[in-house]
Amino acid sequence: MTTARRDTYTPDTLLSVAVRVFNERGYDGTSMEHLSKAAGISKSSIYHHVTGKEELLRRAVSRALDGLFGILDEEHAREGRAVERLEYVTRRMVEVLTAELPYVTLLLRVRGNTDTERWALDRRREFDHEVAALLKAAAADGDVRADVEVRLATRLVFGMINSIVEWYRPDGRGMGEREVADAVVLMVFGGLRRQG
Repeated sequence: MTTARRDTYTPDTLLSVAVRVFNERGYDGTSMEHLSKAAGISKSSIYHHVTGKEELLRRAVSRALDGLFGILDEEHAREGRAVERLEYVTRRMVEVLTAELPYVTLLLRVRGNTDTERWALDRRREFDHEVAALLKAAAADGDVRADVEVRLATRLVFGMINSIVEWYRPDGRGMGEREVADAVVLMVFGGLRRQG
C-alpha cells in the first residue's frame, strides 16, 4: 500500500468499493477483511471513515432510496392526471435504477437480516405503496384498464423494473439508459392504458 493511495481514499470511493464487494459476495458473506483487500487499504483505515460494514450498507441503500424518493418530489410526479404522473414516475424509476445500478442492485438484494436491512425493506415498501397509490388513482380516473387488478399490475410493473438489475450493463454497446426507460414505459403503458 502506498501512502498516496491512503491519503486520496475518500468515504465515497470506499463506499463504491464496498457496494461492489457486497454485490459480488452478498452482504452477509462480506467481511471487513474482504473490504480492506478490495480497497487496498488496512481495516484500520476503513474504520477511520466508517464505524463498520453496516454503516457502509446504510449509506449505500440510502443513496438508492434517496434517488427513488426524490422522484416523488419532482413536479411531474406531483401535478397532472394520475396516469401521467405514474408514467413519469415509472420512467424516472428506470432512470434512477440505471444511473445508480450498483446501489439499487444492493437495495433489491437486502433480506432483513440486520437493522439496516429491515429499515431499507420498510422504506422500499413505503415507496412501493406511493407508486401503487398512483396506479390506484389512475384506475379510479378510468385511465387504466379495469380488467387488470391494481395490486397485480403494481407487482408486475415493479417486477419488470427491478429485473433490470439482473441484465442491464452500461457498457456503451447495448441499450442505453434512455432506450431502456422508453421500452419499459412503452410495455407498461401500452398494456395498462385504457384504449379508446
